[in-house]
Amino acid sequence: MAYDRYVAICHPLRYAFMMDTKICSSLIAASWIAGALDALPIQVSISQFSFCSFHQINHFFCDPNVLIKLSCSDLYILEILIIIEGIVVTVLPCTLTLVSYTCIIKSILKIRSTESRSKAFSTCSSHLIVVIIFYVTLTCMYMRPPSLYSPGLDKLFSLLYTVLIPMLNPIIYSLRNQEVKNAVRKVRFRKQ
Repeated sequence: MAYDRYVAICHPLRYAFMMDTKICSSLIAASWIAGALDALPIQVSISQFSFCSFHQINHFFCDPNVLIKLSCSDLYILEILIIIEGIVVTVLPCTLTLVSYTCIIKSILKIRSTESRSKAFSTCSSHLIVVIIFYVTLTCMYMRPPSLYSPGLDKLFSLLYTVLIPMLNPIIYSLRNQEVKNAVRKVRFRKQ
């Protein structure tokens, strides 16, 4: 999505060439494959663990952090895997997104027309809001020091990034849609 916005704003005349069907298909396939393979090393590592006597999971799903607390095994290899995955799956995409938006903001600031600049910012703002909320909750969940772990916070952050953010996506993106804005205005006008 960040690449799409980057091309649309920074290279509008070359958009059709730079975002053709082959490139879009490749980006979609890469996202699906990376998402499917992303948790595999950690899942394989956790499946080799032995667990202590208490086997009740105090969570919504089998989150690695919760399973680690129940394990009696040596966690060194898993901790290394989590750090590597945190860098590859969270830090790298977040950095690429921020670099993309830095280029976008530089291009937007060069636009002379206030109306065009405002339209460009509104196009990107919805995606940027969702991305920031997503990465902040992921970072708070998986990259905080062990001394700050608590079951309540784990559940809250898990709920945020697995339920709330996917629910917010259609709402945030539809608010940009002119048809939705017109429908909201009509409803407000009828109430008055």
